[in-house]
Amino acid sequence: MENIPKHGIYFFFKRFFDIFLSILALLVVWPVMLIIALLVRRDGGKAFYAQTRMGKGDKPFSLYKFRSMMPNAERLEDFLTPEEMAEYKKEYKLVHDPRVTPLGHKLRKSSLDELPQLFNILRGDMSIVGPRPLLDAELKGNYTLEERARLLSVRPGLTGYWQAVARNESSYKNKERQQQELYYIGRVSLGMDIKILFMTVKRVFSGKGAV
Repeated sequence: MENIPKHGIYFFFKRFFDIFLSILALLVVWPVMLIIALLVRRDGGKAFYAQTRMGKGDKPFSLYKFRSMMPNAERLEDFLTPEEMAEYKKEYKLVHDPRVTPLGHKLRKSSLDELPQLFNILRGDMSIVGPRPLLDAELKGNYTLEERARLLSVRPGLTGYWQAVARNESSYKNKERQQQELYYIGRVSLGMDIKILFMTVKRVFSGKGAV
């Protein structure tokens, strides 16, 4: 297995571009974010949703999204069938989640629900490109301690290799998702990040943006 990446110059410039691009993006999309926030509020409940994820150095942080689910969606037993509950506990996501609102479905399909993560990037919790930010339980259930250390040796990303290449087509059960996330860790580079960004744009515009 490859060593934990220590490319100091790469990470220095990556952080510089994360700050620059997140500020630029926020200046461009803030009217869109305002409209989405008003629409979500009108749909009932809070506009934003925060959830604790694990970040670089195994430090927890609050990840922000536009709310795409019904209020009290964290009460899984109130919304999911036993079969759906079993699937969620294996993959920590559902392809057809009954908790997602009609507006939320559109936001997820276009990945617009993830725009508030630009603030996470600006704060240093995340990067534009990196592995998916995961729950602590998700990490414990699917990665060894060594793999966890490797995965959390870099900032999680708004997009990443798994999201750009496979997303719903790979899973924890068949180990493909773990392999794809760790594949990126062993090959971090400017070229890889640019490739992932282009692949992500292509995937979103093809209508496969939803996780």
